[in-house]
Amino acid sequence: MIVLKLGGSVITHKDRAETLDGASLEQAADSIARALENEGGALEGGLVLVHGGGSFGHHNASEHGVSTTTGTHDAGAVLEIHGAMKTLNQFVLTRLLERDVQAVPVHPFSTACRDGDGALELPTSQVKSMLAEGFVPVLHGDVIAQTGRGATVVSGDELVVELARALEADRIGLCSTVPGVLDEEDAVIERISNYEAVESVLGASETTDVTGGMAGKVNGLLELEGASSIFGLDGLASFLEGKNPGTTIE
Repeated sequence: MIVLKLGGSVITHKDRAETLDGASLEQAADSIARALENEGGALEGGLVLVHGGGSFGHHNASEHGVSTTTGTHDAGAVLEIHGAMKTLNQFVLTRLLERDVQAVPVHPFSTACRDGDGALELPTSQVKSMLAEGFVPVLHGDVIAQTGRGATVVSGDELVVELARALEADRIGLCSTVPGVLDEEDAVIERISNYEAVESVLGASETTDVTGGMAGKVNGLLELEGASSIFGLDGLASFLEGKNPGTTIE
């Protein structure tokens, strides 16, 4: 089975608050639908989809000063951040359902939490049952309760790592706005097996991002057994066919 993340910067215009990138979302949904139609293909074992917050979640979280480490006890702030993510999630679900993809929502705010040390707890029995019944669970970055800090952000990248580990995913893919992890000359780095080797080129996100940017993605994927891929939207169809576009993290 595959755990796939659609980056928030892919499906939204991240530099404009709560603005969907409809064309990119349509392209992603088309690629997913075609792959699922291919019986016996790379998605035969099922698909779990995660999407980032983009200009919906990141904008609202930044407005309220909430991040993966800084929390809030303001219920109004929690509702604004979570509400924005539910809106984006509905956009994603609608595009998939229009293409007969049996997509269903899983909202981390209602299922996940952090302990006082920040460790993420994400029950996956619900997701496993959905997969067994032929659904495509769709999770997203969100706010979740954290012991001693009220509510903090859980990123889509964190969810990918936890899901991949718990579900023993065969393949993990992160669809980004770039064709892979880029070096100093903007060329795609084909393979990464050591964070220190690429640390100097993993800069911060150019737009509002409260979850760690490319550095966080690479660090999280290096924790997993097996290989993962980071690729651009144009590489999504290839990844879903079983190929390894972009950068392989192992």
